[in-house]
Amino acid sequence: MSDFIKTFWETQATKFKGSHEASWGDNFAIALEVENIAKYIKHGDTVLDVGCSNGHATLAMLQKKPVEIHGVDYAENMIVYANENKKSLNASNVFFDVGDIKKLNFKDNHFDVVYTTRVLINLPSWQDQVIGIEECIRVTRPGGTIIFSEAFWEPLVLLNSLRALKQLPPLIEHDFNRYIKKTKIEDLLNKKGLSWSIEEFSSIYYLGSRFLRELVTTPSDYPGYSNPINKIFYEVEKEFSGGGFGIQQAYIVKK
Repeated sequence: MSDFIKTFWETQATKFKGSHEASWGDNFAIALEVENIAKYIKHGDTVLDVGCSNGHATLAMLQKKPVEIHGVDYAENMIVYANENKKSLNASNVFFDVGDIKKLNFKDNHFDVVYTTRVLINLPSWQDQVIGIEECIRVTRPGGTIIFSEAFWEPLVLLNSLRALKQLPPLIEHDFNRYIKKTKIEDLLNKKGLSWSIEEFSSIYYLGSRFLRELVTTPSDYPGYSNPINKIFYEVEKEFSGGGFGIQQAYIVKK
């Protein structure tokens, strides 16, 4: 991971401490990530959250699925606040430690479920992302599940095409992100002979929060992600999804 990316996340940790904003201000999107991943975790599973940030979402997952969860993050400050958050819940079945997705400090075939949330996109190149993907696969037991819940390039292009129809400025990647091309990850998984499926868990939410809200409200009236349209489409998303507009999607991989 390049130094400026690590520095950014170390700074985010000290700025936002235990808040969800340390990883992302969009609390509704985070909730959708957690709800989607939780579907693939069952009683008795041992789980690895790779790139757990300050543990906010990890602990939300733990409340939905009271299993053993290990969380690792490359930013030391994130782990400091993850352990602070853990203390506040007195959670004994979650463990946080510093770790690098490109060299996970776990044995082969160790976990039942391994997942990432917007972590691969913080690696500076596709070659680095491949290493991270392979490490997640390595530490998952045969028959286990790997979930790459990430941001993808093709939905960004589709959503920006829709925005262009109404002369809205395009959404862009942050400097610290490298969105994944679906064609590349699918080719990689196919070459490895792995079965996979895609969960579109955010398309309707993105359609509302990144397009329609700018047509029916004045977004500048609502700081951050507080626009009421976001909550409305979050609720709709829990019942319906599809259309390919969700930049956040999840690849569900069976080992």
